[in-house]
Amino acid sequence: MSTLAAGVQGSNPALNITIFAVFVAITLVIVLRASRNTKTASDYYAAGRAFTGPQNGIAISGDYLSAASFLGIAGAIAINGYDGFLYSIGFLVAWLVALLLVAELLRNTGKFTMGDVLAFRMKQRPVRAAAAISTLAVSFFYLLAQMAGAGGLVNLLLGIEGNLGQDLVIAVVGVIMILYVLIGGMKGTTWVQIIKAVLLIAGTFAMTLWVLGKYGFNLSNLFQAAVDKGGQTGEALLGPGKQYGKTGTTKLDFLSLGIALVLGTAGLPHVLMRFYTVPTAKDARRSVVWAIALIGIFYLFTLVLGYGAGALVGPDVIAKAPGTTNSAAPLLALELGGPVLLGFIAAVAFATILAVVAGLTITASASFAHDVYANVIKRGKTDADSEVRVARITALVIGAVAIVGGILAKNQNVAFLVALAFAVAASANLPTILYSLFWKRFNTQGALWSIYGGLSVCVVLIVFSPAVSGKPIDPKTGKSASMIQGVDFHWFPLDNPGIVSIPVAFFLGWLGTVLSKEHNQKKYAEMEVRSLTGAGAEKATQH
Repeated sequence: MSTLAAGVQGSNPALNITIFAVFVAITLVIVLRASRNTKTASDYYAAGRAFTGPQNGIAISGDYLSAASFLGIAGAIAINGYDGFLYSIGFLVAWLVALLLVAELLRNTGKFTMGDVLAFRMKQRPVRAAAAISTLAVSFFYLLAQMAGAGGLVNLLLGIEGNLGQDLVIAVVGVIMILYVLIGGMKGTTWVQIIKAVLLIAGTFAMTLWVLGKYGFNLSNLFQAAVDKGGQTGEALLGPGKQYGKTGTTKLDFLSLGIALVLGTAGLPHVLMRFYTVPTAKDARRSVVWAIALIGIFYLFTLVLGYGAGALVGPDVIAKAPGTTNSAAPLLALELGGPVLLGFIAAVAFATILAVVAGLTITASASFAHDVYANVIKRGKTDADSEVRVARITALVIGAVAIVGGILAKNQNVAFLVALAFAVAASANLPTILYSLFWKRFNTQGALWSIYGGLSVCVVLIVFSPAVSGKPIDPKTGKSASMIQGVDFHWFPLDNPGIVSIPVAFFLGWLGTVLSKEHNQKKYAEMEVRSLTGAGAEKATQH
């Protein structure tokens, strides 16, 4: 077993690359076919609103189940047991907020982006600019995490050593992502998400059955094997507190992270944009129900895979492997099915990164082109063709920035980048969306204070948190878990600022509103009718 960590690198890189290349070739053909029907702005941004609820639900699950979900959560469960599974619960419960409060109303009110909803009854230009800035901020941090994850995966799965090799693969991932977006628009990207979601769920389902089969399909036996393999700390895997129960600060940190995860999903721009790819609000609801079902099943699989990796591979081997906890699922694949299963899981992990970064890129480019270019710079006086052209140019720029950012961040701690994306989404986007949909007094000043205030507070607290600097050096690895090594300028005690920044953003939205006399009663009445009935929405049919 001690050779297993080296075995991942030496498994069969040629096979891994071949399987990945086949996936890329098939998806590029599908994207090319989809691009034949991408003629209008609605086609490019919202796939012509032609996807059914179930199709969109599968695509949403593809968008949501990133490399962090697949590799990170399985590893967290393998090392920390119960505390690792709490991530899964947070990510899943978040969908209830999206389903009950946001999905249908957003689909009815908006056209292409979150800025459409926020600017519906307010001053167009400042609100759209603010919405675009927060969308770009969330997308950038999420992109950075995915691209950096790609660099770590390369080292782990393809055996490519050295900085130049990893940089090259990050660049290749970026170029393929840009191709998906430029050629296929939202339609092509959605089909990539659907294929990837099916592959990911099928792959994890097969591994789950395989692991359970080794223990007579008895979860108790699996848990006991993980406890036995865990040595002195094995018992702690089955109860809360192994990671987050040591001090009052870690418990508070977990509460803060949980709040950010649960409230962040309903503010993630690339998830919100998916609601516009269906023809009706009823389909928007159905797509979220499908997404909840698929994501829920997937997270149950990660419970088995995490404890399976703990039982069959062991926490010591996982901790020493390149990529540490991220290597739990690939090491388990190698243990179960040898190089062929590892090759498939490697390809699925890469496909996961590709699909998620493509979704993020099209969201960020659409937000810039539709909100900033068309409505702020051109004041709404532009044609759809030039808007789509600007979106494509923006996608190129965002792709280039993501490649450079991924190369710079490839050896950094990426977990905090994902948490930051969720915290920013929950702080800057969610209060403004909820106030816009449900509070008739809400106005432009409230929206601007909420977005800019939430964004600023969140980012400042993250910069001065232990996630960026000041964590003690781990004697096993000789490194600090902070992003920047060897310095300490943190004064905020928590890794995730959600518990502070989210209430502050809600408060600023309220304060900005009550201090301003602006109030458009007529527009709110129109928005309320439209959000609840769908009357006047794009491709509206009333239900």
